[in-house]
Amino acid sequence: MTSSHHLKFSARIERWPIAGSFTISRGAKTEAVTVVAELSRGGLTGRGECVPYPRYGETPEATLAALKSMREALRRGLDRQALQQAMPAGAARNALDCAWLDLEAKTSGQRVWDMLGRPAPRPCTTAYTISLGTPEAMAAATAEAAHRRLLKIKLGGDGDGARIKAVRQAAPDCELIVDANEAWTPDNLEQHLAECAAAGVICVEQPLPAGRDEALAKIKRPLAVCADESVHDRPTLAGLRERYDAINIKLDKTGGLTEALEMADAARALGFDIMVGCMVSTSLAMAPAMLLAGAARFVDLDGPLLLKRDRDGGLRYDGSLVYPPEATLWG
Repeated sequence: MTSSHHLKFSARIERWPIAGSFTISRGAKTEAVTVVAELSRGGLTGRGECVPYPRYGETPEATLAALKSMREALRRGLDRQALQQAMPAGAARNALDCAWLDLEAKTSGQRVWDMLGRPAPRPCTTAYTISLGTPEAMAAATAEAAHRRLLKIKLGGDGDGARIKAVRQAAPDCELIVDANEAWTPDNLEQHLAECAAAGVICVEQPLPAGRDEALAKIKRPLAVCADESVHDRPTLAGLRERYDAINIKLDKTGGLTEALEMADAARALGFDIMVGCMVSTSLAMAPAMLLAGAARFVDLDGPLLLKRDRDGGLRYDGSLVYPPEATLWG
């Protein structure tokens, strides 16, 4: 065995400034902190990027440590299939899973979708996120983005009716989806849903806190409701059928594209619509999610658009149209 056949592994934390700041019901941030994993063999390198999420008890440091703890197992031959059991679903496994897929594709000389027997991704329209703020601030941000076809509006509880009304007036022709990030309550749920329906919103994401969303099964939903924080992996799907119409699949939640593709298949079999979502991160994190976009009802892969700058060789965005990754970026 020559040294070029040995698998080399490294991981690091990266920081990417956000253009302005990004605000949701849980707070604001001014930078995207990502963790990148790299696997190299025979002169080829596969990369994967993840975003640790405090909502799920993840930190960049703990994610980096979890990745580095896999070094010995990788040296002993842990492959992508074995990885699915060796690490729990979450950000760390996502970075390593996507690095494996990238390396496998480069080694085979195929694009990753051909290697996996999946349809090749095509350009698709992504949502563009409007951060949570006062109705006036949100209307101003919306007016600047009103040339885009699909906007995702971050809401936060009290005053949401005024926010969505102001946004709709600023963008009369856009399709709107709303993300409440668990900020509503069973008491104001029906009023907020009615206000969204009146504004022509087509989908509301995660209105109630995960684990406290039973009220969704007891009401007549006037528009599609999509699970995000309530859905993580395949075993959680069946229990959500009475409460939700769609599920948001994010690679950082599923622990990589390998599980995400299986989950999308399972969700569609249960009758759910699919949203493919992202955290604020670079094109390296978006690229694998493009394999889910073709079968998704809603695509929300705008992470790089919210950054001051993307990494070199990033995805091509033409307005809100996002194109599949070049092989040099990923897969």
